[in-house]
Amino acid sequence: MERRLAVSQAVQGSSSSAPAPAATGAQESSQVAVAVPPRNLPPASSKSTEFPARPGYGTVGKRCRVRANHLLVQVADKLEMYHYDVSISPESMARERNRSIINELVRLHKQYLDGRLPAYDGRKGMFTAAPLPFKTKEFLVKVSNPERGYQGEKEYKVTIKEVAKLDLYNLQQFLAGRQRELPQDTLQALDIALRETPTAKFTPISRSFFSKSFGHDGDIGSGVECWRGYYQSLRPTQMGLSLNIDISATAFYKAQPVMNFALEYLNIRGDAPRRLFDQDRLKLKKALKGVRVVATHRPDISIRYKITGITSAPLNELTFDLDGTRVSVVQYFKRQYDYSLKYIQWPCLQAGSDSRPTYLPMEVCNILGGQRYSRKLNERQVTNILRLACERPERREGSTVEVINRNNYGIDDNAKEFGIKVMSQLALVDARVLPPPRLKYHQSGREQICNPSVGQWNMNNKRMISGGSIRHWACISFGSRLHWNDVSVFCNNLVDTCNKMGMQVSETPCVDIVQARQVNLEAVKNIYRQSSQVLSQQGLAGQNLELLIVVLPEGTPSDCYGRVKRLCETELGLITQCCLPKHVQKAGSQYLQNMALKINVKVGGRNTVLENALLRRIPLLTDKPTIIFGADVTHPSPGEDVSPSIAAVVASMDWPEVSKYTCLVSSQGHREEIIADLFTEVKDPQKGVIYGGMIRELLLSFYKANNSCKPGRIIFYRDGVSEGQFSQVLLYEMDAIYRACSSLENGYLPQVTFVVVQKRHHTRLFPEDHRSGALADRSGNVLPGTVVDTKICHPSEFDFYLCSHAGIQGTSRPTHYHVLFDDNNFTADALQTLTYNLCYTYVRCTRSVSIVPPAYYAHLAASRARHYLDENHSDQGSSSVGGTLRHDQAVPVKPLPKVKESVRQFMFYC
Repeated sequence: MERRLAVSQAVQGSSSSAPAPAATGAQESSQVAVAVPPRNLPPASSKSTEFPARPGYGTVGKRCRVRANHLLVQVADKLEMYHYDVSISPESMARERNRSIINELVRLHKQYLDGRLPAYDGRKGMFTAAPLPFKTKEFLVKVSNPERGYQGEKEYKVTIKEVAKLDLYNLQQFLAGRQRELPQDTLQALDIALRETPTAKFTPISRSFFSKSFGHDGDIGSGVECWRGYYQSLRPTQMGLSLNIDISATAFYKAQPVMNFALEYLNIRGDAPRRLFDQDRLKLKKALKGVRVVATHRPDISIRYKITGITSAPLNELTFDLDGTRVSVVQYFKRQYDYSLKYIQWPCLQAGSDSRPTYLPMEVCNILGGQRYSRKLNERQVTNILRLACERPERREGSTVEVINRNNYGIDDNAKEFGIKVMSQLALVDARVLPPPRLKYHQSGREQICNPSVGQWNMNNKRMISGGSIRHWACISFGSRLHWNDVSVFCNNLVDTCNKMGMQVSETPCVDIVQARQVNLEAVKNIYRQSSQVLSQQGLAGQNLELLIVVLPEGTPSDCYGRVKRLCETELGLITQCCLPKHVQKAGSQYLQNMALKINVKVGGRNTVLENALLRRIPLLTDKPTIIFGADVTHPSPGEDVSPSIAAVVASMDWPEVSKYTCLVSSQGHREEIIADLFTEVKDPQKGVIYGGMIRELLLSFYKANNSCKPGRIIFYRDGVSEGQFSQVLLYEMDAIYRACSSLENGYLPQVTFVVVQKRHHTRLFPEDHRSGALADRSGNVLPGTVVDTKICHPSEFDFYLCSHAGIQGTSRPTHYHVLFDDNNFTADALQTLTYNLCYTYVRCTRSVSIVPPAYYAHLAASRARHYLDENHSDQGSSSVGGTLRHDQAVPVKPLPKVKESVRQFMFYC
């Protein structure tokens, strides 16, 4: 209790709001709610956020060994590292440019550096393996200017100033588990030292390095190509320092003429059209903004530019002032360079600012190589890049070893300079394979208990433990070539499958199947109204359509799917099940069964439950009322500069089964990770303080769904948080949880376990013997249930890697679970087993999934809610479902539309 209150008070003391007094019941108000702003949180290094120590190691499961893509790193004991601040004037924002300046400084002035090889981060930080012979020194460095074709040199003043001596002892103590706070600056210095050589040889992107020399590159469409490379990061682990090496692939712009890119990107075949449509111009502007090009119209010099936009007017209408005379761009190129422009009705590239623009005809510009394509990939590009990057585990392990051998850290001058020795063998790690849970189905089926095998099972001879009922359903088919009879047969087969599996579904639709040429929302509204009229005529006034089966056209853009979901879920309150024509035509038994599973949970049914949950045999879950939360925040795609982020929180509503969840979504500030609307309070002149927020509302829903029983325990799975955000997210969101609880009843503080769920990491696990069927599944991956909590995990904190799913293609990525707060005193076995068992309760398929379902559902809900954003308002900022305005936001913006109660509990089942 003391630690719980300390965390809560740490945040309350740093916020502008006082702790909430108790209140009873949920209240609504039209007043604007105010969330506690995360901007006032203590820094991430605050010692008030010490995370739980590992409670011991797990013992449950069959022991085995796996290889991990981690290399042991040793550092010389007597190493003395120093941190220096680097200031470059005139300032350059490009890391590549800064590196060239420092490299030239080291080459010219090595004697002033005592012959040292410094490690430089490309910004302000420089590190050396011994002190330099000065505290502060200025250097003048001249380097060639690539922006002007390397003709002439530019002079820079570089100031190097000592900041601190770095303490290797504290890092050693941390690795030994005798110190809880990581000396981040020391680790960073060593990491940068190991990145010096590959940064010079390859194209660095964040923590990865790419080059065409790695092979497996190829065109992925729309002017973009795939480059292979590798990820590298130095990490503190139980075995000491570990170098994490992983194979990676990403998209780059092809080095080619801009005109070729434009034609390919806009999918224009043959000659360029006389003029671009405005929508194509805007698409091209978005794709090329920020891209570096080189002008080719002058044979004597190659000048580089950064594209800032594309003109709205075509070339033949563009003029500029030249010595007091208006001159057209076309005339200027002819007079100045004797160059006759061809595509004069196309717009022009623009470099520089709007006040002082530089116009560049597309036909005289080439895209420079080595530029990452950061826009969202289309479906074709995703398919192609997966085809090029996907490798089975044995091949991926081989590729990783090839990178290690190629880097040959033993002869790396920078590694030698800092006394770093990198082992060449992948770490061999002790692991365990947890047993799968037994699943309970309805007693009327031939098989009432299911024992999954290698993370999979099927619905043959089984009936849903709680089948839903659908009295009124309809079907609409958009723009497909399917015959009416094909759609009708599909619907009949689907209804038959649902009924055989334990549902009660009317055999005939409420109204005849509707076919429409294109995705038309009016047709959806019409079928909804028509159904209501038919039901009213049958004496069923007040009853509505309960399910709409929607056949979308092949190749449907996601916005069409999104528009259908938005209409049905926020305006009509109608549950939908979308499908594609190719699946309707085939519609095998497996597909129909999966559709039935989805439909059943959408209408309030339950597919299966953990047998041990019914028998009350799951530690720290079934002993007292427990609610399991899942939370995630999804951010807009790169290039969407002002679109809001979407937060979603789901919570289990059925205890002890924990298989039914309900959901709340909220929009918030652009790329803001901390969930703003977990708890809110409003001061109303008449009613006083009114409390709200997602946690509070979900706790009240649990209370109502469980016969006025409030949860005595909270397990909170939080997805999407990087290590650098752990402290801030924990402090703010734990405080919101406790304030939500205390607002419901004075002194109500259930025990909380807060677990971060990480999927975006680069640890991979490989079977010790790829040829042993007992150690791998059919895809060659480690078996479902493989858990690792030793050697490559945190030196002292409570974390583990769990591969909970069977691989399908490529190499499985285990999920990393890191406990940030634990009032429930989970043992390693209890939390690992609970998490793994929950992975078998995912409702959309008969497979265990790779991430714990509450976190998975939250991710799906946040992605779904992005479809709810009105296109006309998607770039206006952030808000919440209830109209919340954050302290630090100047202008109220339109909130997400309210999801209808009838579908809110099932929207994330998709």
